[in-house]
Amino acid sequence: MDTRVVITGMGVVSPVGNDVNSFWNSLKTGVCGIDTIQRFDASDLAVNLDGEVKDFTAKDYYDSVAEIRRSDLFMQYAMAAACQAVDDSKILESDIDKTRFGVYVGSGIGGINTFCTEDGKLRDKGPERVSPFFIPMLIGNMAAGAVAIRFGAMGPSLPIVTACATSSNTIGEAYRAIKHGYADAIIAGGAEATINKLAMAGFINCKALSLSEDPNEGCVPFDKRRGGFVMAEGAGMLILESYESAVKRNAKIYAEVVGYGNTCDAYHVTAPHPDGIGAINSIDMCRKEAGITGKESIYINAHGTGTHLNDVMETKALKAVFGEDAYNLHVSSTKSMTGHMLGAAGAVELIASTLAVNEGIIPPTINYVEKDEECDLDYTVNKAVNTQVDYAISSSLGFGGHNACVAIKRI
Repeated sequence: MDTRVVITGMGVVSPVGNDVNSFWNSLKTGVCGIDTIQRFDASDLAVNLDGEVKDFTAKDYYDSVAEIRRSDLFMQYAMAAACQAVDDSKILESDIDKTRFGVYVGSGIGGINTFCTEDGKLRDKGPERVSPFFIPMLIGNMAAGAVAIRFGAMGPSLPIVTACATSSNTIGEAYRAIKHGYADAIIAGGAEATINKLAMAGFINCKALSLSEDPNEGCVPFDKRRGGFVMAEGAGMLILESYESAVKRNAKIYAEVVGYGNTCDAYHVTAPHPDGIGAINSIDMCRKEAGITGKESIYINAHGTGTHLNDVMETKALKAVFGEDAYNLHVSSTKSMTGHMLGAAGAVELIASTLAVNEGIIPPTINYVEKDEECDLDYTVNKAVNTQVDYAISSSLGFGGHNACVAIKRI
């Protein structure tokens, strides 16, 4: 018999807040976390907007400065969000078997800031000056490793790299591991810290980023004026736990995870399939496992990057899966506020979805001005809507054609 899986803890580091409460208050009130680049001199770049994490203090989550220095920024964000989620869940106050306590934390790119720093040392000072911690700070699995070490989580561990679908996949695979009896609880999510000139230049040159100079026009999903996404950073972590374990220890339960879809377009390294075949299959797989018919009250936290191809394709996919019922869906893109957090996006957006279901508030798609006839669903434009929904579905679509979709249900 399959095990029910619930969410009992959450943690966030984001451009609109570095804890769950501030993050959620920002989303509900339509705060835009996108601004001009402050992290470095971007005067010679074609792009001047990003979504930076603000006022982050790593020492709040580490015991020593030395430990911080041995951790790339993406690892620091991951640790902060994981500490929040673990504290929120109070899971370590229980008698959980640590061999059945896992960590599924991924990153789309990993320690690229460390790469840039150490490459500079190599060029300027020679190979002997490259840090002995270069590799442990660079590799994308190390956030998962560091989190597992911190909390003594010796159960299944699975760092995943599927670009922008990364943390939707980590959560989905964690859900399956608990559902099928391989773990009792898993810290699941993703982290990203790619705000540097090298990463920006790469995304610019593959024609992915918005060239707008106005922060309120940088990321405008489903709006006819859209022209690309805005790169952002941060982390999102959730504690997934068996329902039995959560009830036994009287844990707060935010929502139940009820469905997961995982597919690939097998079409193009960056562009989505124009007919949305992979996205359709992912959403439909997730919908069916969750038992969703389309007649329920449903919130869709769309991938909604603000690129022309993505938003049209995603709209088509929702219509293909839900038919005429697609027009009754509550849809929004919280990326309009956070920017695109890449490997952290799926986790952060599932947290938004969980809070939407929990509190009966649909966060908006802000800065929406001009309707696109190809995007004709209800995108919850500009203001949050108070309405109780039964289910939420969070969809993530990544470079390489990766599609991941997670469904949750109100308890």
